[in-house]
Parts: sequence; structure tokens; C-alpha cells
Amino acid sequence: MSGYPDPVLPIAEIQAELKARGLDAWLFYDHHHRDAIAYRILGLPEPMMVTRRWYYLIPAVGTPGKLVHRIESGALDRLPGERMQYSQWGELDAGLRALIARLGPTPCVAMQYSPGCALPAVSLADAGTVEQMRAQGCKIVSSGDLISRFDAVWTPAMLASHHAAGRAVDAAIQGAFRRVREHLDRGARLTEFELQQWIWSQLRGAGMESEDPPIVAVNAHAADPHYQPTAETSSAISAGDLLLLDVWATPSGPNRCFYDVTWMGYCLRPGEAGVPAPLVHLFEALRQARDAGISLATCGRAGLRGFEVDQAVRGVLAKAGLAEFFVHRTGHSLGRDVHATGANMDDFETHDERLILPGTAFTIEPGLYAPRGQAVGLRTEVNVYVDPRGQGAVTGPVQAEIVRI
Repeated sequence: MSGYPDPVLPIAEIQAELKARGLDAWLFYDHHHRDAIAYRILGLPEPMMVTRRWYYLIPAVGTPGKLVHRIESGALDRLPGERMQYSQWGELDAGLRALIARLGPTPCVAMQYSPGCALPAVSLADAGTVEQMRAQGCKIVSSGDLISRFDAVWTPAMLASHHAAGRAVDAAIQGAFRRVREHLDRGARLTEFELQQWIWSQLRGAGMESEDPPIVAVNAHAADPHYQPTAETSSAISAGDLLLLDVWATPSGPNRCFYDVTWMGYCLRPGEAGVPAPLVHLFEALRQARDAGISLATCGRAGLRGFEVDQAVRGVLAKAGLAEFFVHRTGHSLGRDVHATGANMDDFETHDERLILPGTAFTIEPGLYAPRGQAVGLRTEVNVYVDPRGQGAVTGPVQAEIVRI
């Protein structure tokens, strides 16, 4: 994929994983570049022309097989395995039968499929293709955990990239708080949009990039989890405002890896000693919920799954009577994309049963939006990386209280 490294396909590792999971094969399929995951794992160049369907089967035992259309017969030439070709629909059906026949009767085959579309990021094989494979006698199961293992695990270079992004993002956030204070002291107007653009310029100046600018939101705008200010609609940042900064970025290059955090600040009024008590109370509930997730995610327990971390975080807010104001999952997988393909910390939007694997990372980011009728939103977000030994740790500073600006 453009901007990603060109990996050597780890056939032996994939086959070992298939055997360990009791799977007979992993079937990759694409048409018109629908499955970006397949291109990354297989090391296929994204610019290649794909106007016809191709299939690539990695069996648990034996040689991979590929089925390609004659007018794009070289589509999978860079991959190992025996090639078959088709043109007519009858040939396609016969080719699939031959591809699957080597696996034995009723083989268990993983595809980019999620039952009931429970995991949308994984559910890339269309229903017709899944039906097509079932008609060949296959039992189709989700490749979700395989994707985590072969697409979401970080390399040492990615970890270094993440830390570089963290230094730039953390500096930009703290600089933004100082910039707000300077404008308030001078009585100068500063809008959400202007501060967003300043943060973005600081990140680009540090060699960082992202597809979208950071979120800068005050008061009611912070109650919209994905609010984006514009020059026309953004609010001025004033004394007495609660300020949310959600900032993510990555260095450019083939080993890029995102860092994504959210911090809260409060703009003190003249003579005001501290943050108003209701906001302190709400943030303390969020802090406790976040820290419960951190504690579970970093305990080193083998077999921990994404939904369990969400349950731990959400449970704290439920006991505080605040669960109804936490309207999104606890966290998402993090990697080369800000929303990567490993396990999400989610038992809310989805029931994510994927394992939290060594070498992967994710966010923990509980939020409260318009809690108990208040026209504000609060969120706290950290990144957790689980090292190859299975030990997790937060990779940057952890906010303990709302910043007094």
C-alpha cells in the first residue's frame, strides 16, 4: 500500500497460526481494491489494476493457490503458489472448486468476514462471495484475530515512530494551552478554528502528518465527540470555557505509527481560583474509569479481549450514574492508521472478542457528553502499547486533572 513497507509474505508463520487455530486455510479475495487489508498483508502494490476478481488461498498445510482472470493474469505473480486462470463464469466456479478441493471435505476457511457485520472493519468480503465459498462446501469463519496478528502488530521502527509522534503531539497540546492563556491575558480573540490551525501547523513543522486536523472544541461543541470547527462556525475561546483538545499525528514514511490523545483544559476567569466543582467531579469520574481500563489492560493477563476493557471502564461510569452519557466505545486499535485493524476496546458499539495481542496498541478514551443536562463534553484519552512479552504500558503523559489555563 502506498506509504507502507513492502513486506515479505510470512507464509510459514501464517500456516503455523492457522494450524494453532484449527483452521484449514485463509482465503484472500479482492475486486476493485475493496480489501486494503489484503494488500498490506500480502504485500501487493495498491496501484495495480484490479478490474476482475482474484483469489489467494493460504492452506494450513501445503502450497498456496491463486485464481486470477486471464486479462489480469499477472495480478498475483509476486506471490508464491500455483496459478489457475479463468475467463468465463463456469471456469471461475470450476477454479474455486479446484482451489478448495485440496483442503478436504467441509474445510474451515477464514475470510475477511464478520458474522452479522459485528466488526465492520473486518467485514470486507461481500455476502455473495461468502455464499459462493459456502457453495464449495466451506465453513467460513472470521479472519479477525489473524488480521490482528499479521496487520496490527507493531515493528520496533513503528514503536519509535509512535514515540516521535508523541513528543510532537504532547508539545503541541501544551503549547496550545499556553497560547490560549496568552490571548486571554491580552484580551485578544482566538477561535477554535484558529487554535486548531495553529496546532496543525506545529505538527507539520515537526514533520508530522494526519488525514484530518485535530479536534478543538469548547463547552457544547465538546459534547459532539467528532466536532470539527470551521472558520465560519467556530466559537471564540473565552474565560470560563471548558476546552477539549483531541490531537493525533504520525511521522511520514513506511514505518509510520500514530499517537492519539485527548486533554481537557479550563480557561480561568479573572480572580477564579480553580476549575468549577461540577467539572472537577465529572473529570474525576472519567479519570477513575480510564484508570480502571489502564489497570486491566496493563496487568499482563494472557487472553484479555477488547470487550473486557470496555466493560471495566464503562462499569465505573455506570456506578457513578453516568453511563448514559458515554456514547461510544472505550477505545480503538492504533497503528499505521489512527483507527487500525487490531482489537478495539468495545462492548458497546460492537462486542469485540478479539484478543489484545502482544505487539499491538490501542486507545483508552472514555467521554461524557452533555452529562446531566450540562452543555459541555469531557474526554480523556491515552495510548496503551502491549510489548512482545505481553506487558502493557501507557506511552505518554496521563492527565490527572483538568488543566488550569
